[in-house]
Amino acid sequence: MQDRLMRKGDPRVIRAWTMYDWANSAYSLTITSAIFPIYYTAITMVDGRDQVLETYGLPATSLQSYTLSAGFLLVAAIAPLLSGIADHRGNKKNYLKFFCYMGAASCAGLFFFTYANLWAGLLLFMLACVGFSGSLIFYDAFLPEIAEPQDHDRVSARGYAMGYIGSVLLLVVNLLMVMKPQLFGIPDRDGLPARISFLSVGVWWAGWAQLTFRRLPDARVPKEAKKHTLAAGYRELRRVWGEMTGLVRLRRFLPAFFIFNMGVQTVMYLAVTYAKQEIKEADGSPIADASLITSILLIQLVAAAGAMLFVRISRRVGNIAALIIGLAAWAAICVAAWRIGSTGSFYILAACVGLVMGGTQALSRSTYTKLLPETADHASFLSFYDVTFYLATVLGTFVFGLVNQLTGDLRNTIVAIGVFFVLGAVLLLRVPRAQVLAPASGGKG
Repeated sequence: MQDRLMRKGDPRVIRAWTMYDWANSAYSLTITSAIFPIYYTAITMVDGRDQVLETYGLPATSLQSYTLSAGFLLVAAIAPLLSGIADHRGNKKNYLKFFCYMGAASCAGLFFFTYANLWAGLLLFMLACVGFSGSLIFYDAFLPEIAEPQDHDRVSARGYAMGYIGSVLLLVVNLLMVMKPQLFGIPDRDGLPARISFLSVGVWWAGWAQLTFRRLPDARVPKEAKKHTLAAGYRELRRVWGEMTGLVRLRRFLPAFFIFNMGVQTVMYLAVTYAKQEIKEADGSPIADASLITSILLIQLVAAAGAMLFVRISRRVGNIAALIIGLAAWAAICVAAWRIGSTGSFYILAACVGLVMGGTQALSRSTYTKLLPETADHASFLSFYDVTFYLATVLGTFVFGLVNQLTGDLRNTIVAIGVFFVLGAVLLLRVPRAQVLAPASGGKG
């Protein structure tokens, strides 16, 4: 049963694959973007005083950023090895399960996170990041095996759209729990409603993932067993690297992706932290949690439409041109973010962020898979994409924390992020045009 081969284009398999986006995106929204940052600020800031800064000598915001950097660095370090082994053994789904359950358990463990156990809570926060990111390595590796090249944009965008919609559904429940705990019979003390929401993310993530695990089989029969599995994984990666050096379009796309993804991921993970300190209500007070949550929901809902919009744009002008359009929009958003300070303008900015965030993420993944050669070792090839993805996130989040720590002004971080988008667009111009990157692409080119 488990050694069944997947038939490309099977709608049941594609639905099961997209359900993992539905499952794990609860982490992205509740833990990364919405409730956790607000809760973290609440327990580290007392009467306007930064307890972390007073105790450990660095801002709480920077500590959060560095924790994310450490998690992504760990994933980047182990991704190539695990991907090579998974391809060698033909058991990508087992690794997908492992990281899924690690992330879900870590989210559930955040139920016990208080300032008294700050470091243990941050460790769980980091492990949740590792679980989420590590699982995506093997999740992404299934895309070229379940869909034909001409369908990669559509299927990738569908996955992101499912993730945005599913995460919003759980967040709405969690928000009701946090803002109206009496409706659920929850005592409103010690951050209990927020901590229960962390527990719900773990249950949601692991629970919905069962639909993916049930339908998504391993792609092929494993290769002949070898005694030294680790060495086999490294040999596999060396072989793949040798092949990649001869693929000009792929080799030029990866540096561009690396640079602009530094900006995209930093915005995704730390925008709420920025808004919490820099955006003001009409009366000059810091942005209210309700206003912040409204903007987050707006981003998610618009992002689902944005993913589909950019698929249409790519059909007209090609993947690379569509990505450049998206990066130009990102740069304009950075200029606007540096200038605004009120919630009214922030809502408009949030809608713009959602529109380009969904599109650039979905197109980045599908463009890379289109550039892959015909091979059975998709996990090994996708590992280079994932290493690039996570190293970019490491550097992006680290730069955010460092600029804030050195200058003491979060607005300076916007300048750095804007530079990432401009440089990424310039590097994309170096990717040779080919059939795979042209409008209405349907071949490998």
